[in-house]
Amino acid sequence: MNVYLTSGTYDYLRTIQEDHPEQPVFLMNGEDNTVAYTEGDNIFQEPHVYEVVDQEGTFEHSGYVVMNNIPVTDEGRPLFEDRFKNRAGAIEDSPGFQAIRILRPTQGNTYTVLTLWKDVQSFEDWKNSQAFEKAHKNSGPQSEEKPSYVAGPAYLTKYHVIGEE
Repeated sequence: MNVYLTSGTYDYLRTIQEDHPEQPVFLMNGEDNTVAYTEGDNIFQEPHVYEVVDQEGTFEHSGYVVMNNIPVTDEGRPLFEDRFKNRAGAIEDSPGFQAIRILRPTQGNTYTVLTLWKDVQSFEDWKNSQAFEKAHKNSGPQSEEKPSYVAGPAYLTKYHVIGEE
């Protein structure tokens, strides 16, 4: 399955959503932009295209999205993907967790680990949990030595899903 993301003004993205009632399109508002997300068929003119490596949960029309964008070396792709396919799954048991998508870019080297939470507090509680610490002990933000598959600094983008009107 593929995932497609595009950005634009809220009004423009809303018209795309309205023009495709047969396909769920999720609008997400960030600090300085609005992004549209859809799974399945591409309906965007200029999408960022990703292949889903792994997934759990259902994407909803409400919640808080955190995207961990991780540049990965070409040689490190299998290792990175294997790490996520064989993860402990602790995030799924976290209160407020709704969905996770591990996304492989079809162009470029930056993978996206997209998580959907009930709200900001649910994400913050996960981030401050022992389960988070355990899951990220060798590769997280506090880790001094980064995994060999990392091709550069990771960065987070955060959004609020805009509910259906």
